[in-house]
Amino acid sequence: MALRRFAESGRRGSASVLVIVGLANPGEQYEGSRHNVGGDAVRRLADKHKVRLVVESRQRAATATIATARGPVTLAVPTTYMNESGAALPPLLKRTSLTAFANLLIVHDELDLEPGRLQLKFGGGLAGHNGLRSIAGTLGTQDFARLRIGIGRPPRKEMVTDYVLKRPTGSLREALMTDVAFAAEALDTVVAEGFDEAQRILIGRSE
Repeated sequence: MALRRFAESGRRGSASVLVIVGLANPGEQYEGSRHNVGGDAVRRLADKHKVRLVVESRQRAATATIATARGPVTLAVPTTYMNESGAALPPLLKRTSLTAFANLLIVHDELDLEPGRLQLKFGGGLAGHNGLRSIAGTLGTQDFARLRIGIGRPPRKEMVTDYVLKRPTGSLREALMTDVAFAAEALDTVVAEGFDEAQRILIGRSE
């Protein structure tokens, strides 16, 4: 597997039982945008655990580590642009010595889910998401876990780029921040109680 090659090449870092990667574009112009909800959720989780995301030497992501009873959990937000997210994975996976795709969780915005809906799943298609496409291309597989944060679709296809890159205002922004907060709670459940419990909570919320 490509993931195993990353972990076994060069010097290993401290092994993590789970690596959570929140996708986002860097730069102030993208802060608060729909496309950045994955990164925002991971940052919120870091704040809850009072750890600071920092960029270390030779890394292409801001990272932090949470100590848990099961072992270290690494949080990461790539410093690359969304369509180059995969470039952050090789150094990150080498540093964390992660060798199981099931323990790599990518958090991202999802046009195919309505706002207010979140879905935790393993594998599946890429749904045209540039960040997921970049990661799948780097890993050589689509078999990794995802937390999909619904943002819905604009009325017309040609509006998608502006829709995901611009920050909503007013009540739409408040609703987006509520979804980010709930996504962070779901991630915290994954960290503390595992995927199955987080998935159960999310399914119950959508019913």
